[in-house]
Amino acid sequence: MKTNEIIPRLNEVFRDVFGDSSISVTEKTTADDIEDWDSLAHISLVAAVEAEFGLRFKMREVSAMKNVGDMINLIAERGR
Repeated sequence: MKTNEIIPRLNEVFRDVFGDSSISVTEKTTADDIEDWDSLAHISLVAAVEAEFGLRFKMREVSAMKNVGDMINLIAERGR
């Protein structure tokens, strides 16, 4: 799966989870860039991304994610 296929789908997930249709993520997007992205929202986001792409992240993978680019890389490796 390629980045240009992943980002539009991630945008929809982010918009749904955060209830904000103006969100547009990039590889450099972090929790600091989205106002309501706190630890509780992070759990919902991870679950929604897993559902969208048909995969399960390992806890160490989630902990290691520093930005959306890290998430994209994992999805590109294993997602559908």
